[in-house]
Amino acid sequence: AASGSGGVSSMFWNPATITMRPGFVAEQNLTFIGLSSEIRPDAGTNPGFARLGGSGDIGQGAVVPAGATSYQLNDRLWLGLSTGAPFGLVTKPRDVWAGEVYGRSSRIFSLAINPVLGFKVNEWLSVAAGPNIEYFRLTLRQALPVPGLAPTAYPSSFLKGESWGAGFTAGATLTPRDGTVLGIGYRSSVHHDIDGSIGVPLVALAPLAGPVRAKLNTPDKLSVGLTQAISPVARVNLGFEWDNWSRLGTVGIVSKTLGLPVNALPLNYKDGYTYAIGAEYDASASLTLRTGFAYETSPIDFSNRSVRLPDGDRYNLSVGASYRWNERLTLNLAYSHFFLDRARILAGLGRDYNIGNIAFAGTVDSSADIVSVGFR
Repeated sequence: AASGSGGVSSMFWNPATITMRPGFVAEQNLTFIGLSSEIRPDAGTNPGFARLGGSGDIGQGAVVPAGATSYQLNDRLWLGLSTGAPFGLVTKPRDVWAGEVYGRSSRIFSLAINPVLGFKVNEWLSVAAGPNIEYFRLTLRQALPVPGLAPTAYPSSFLKGESWGAGFTAGATLTPRDGTVLGIGYRSSVHHDIDGSIGVPLVALAPLAGPVRAKLNTPDKLSVGLTQAISPVARVNLGFEWDNWSRLGTVGIVSKTLGLPVNALPLNYKDGYTYAIGAEYDASASLTLRTGFAYETSPIDFSNRSVRLPDGDRYNLSVGASYRWNERLTLNLAYSHFFLDRARILAGLGRDYNIGNIAFAGTVDSSADIVSVGFR
């Protein structure tokens, strides 16, 4: 996509790709993300909680919209606008389960608006940049251990907050010869000063509740793409992404009333890397077929995996097609399946976070199906 193979929607990865389309071009897409993930307790889980059983399917399906528009002002200048939801979705296990003190639900929503200005320097070089304005909201719930109550009756505490932040995107495309396009794009980190609150169901814990604030830096992303024509009707695409997830670290949560730390989110993610290869074939003047494979080394592994986001390395197989309905309208369809390695979780007993010495050990099986439809 960083070299333009994703149409004008490629501007999410590299805004300079808007100069590849003359005139006015608009794309709108809807993507259904069907997540499936189940966590089963293993030996090592606190016996009083192990009997509560597994999480059930924590994946929650969602439809995510995205749009991109470009407009050519003259021979050199283009305006572009990208909108979408770069971070988010929901995981929700059963309310009563073996890992309930580490997560009952996790909801994150974001919206990014990215206007850009593109400049065609010459026939082989284009550049573009623009601000990225982002809204971010999260709600996290977990069971609160209460002395005297059975684990099946534990109430829930919550952490929620929201923020607006800003960053930027920039990129360049190089076309050294007909049929070859190299693209490099960058999305900066967005700093969020999150205002929110912690809620607890016990008066005794009231000093820990109330308004809070936290500082969160989203990961910056570097994308590199190469599109190479191998015949008049076929092209090969190569892609690489680096996501700087390690900048998240541990997110401290500070009471706005006391001015003191009252909690923390020990994310401690590593950087993520994605390697992709794909091909496009023009079956006719109206129909283009696509397929591809990608491998992602996840920022989450055994050292930092939690029940909220039990991610792992991913293998992604994709197929898709575009149909040119007429001179002005093209329809798009794609399907991807994500295979995730079976993964292990260990929480408690001094690891990551520790709630009343309640240990949880588990095994995770996950996958995802993604269907996208759109038009240009």
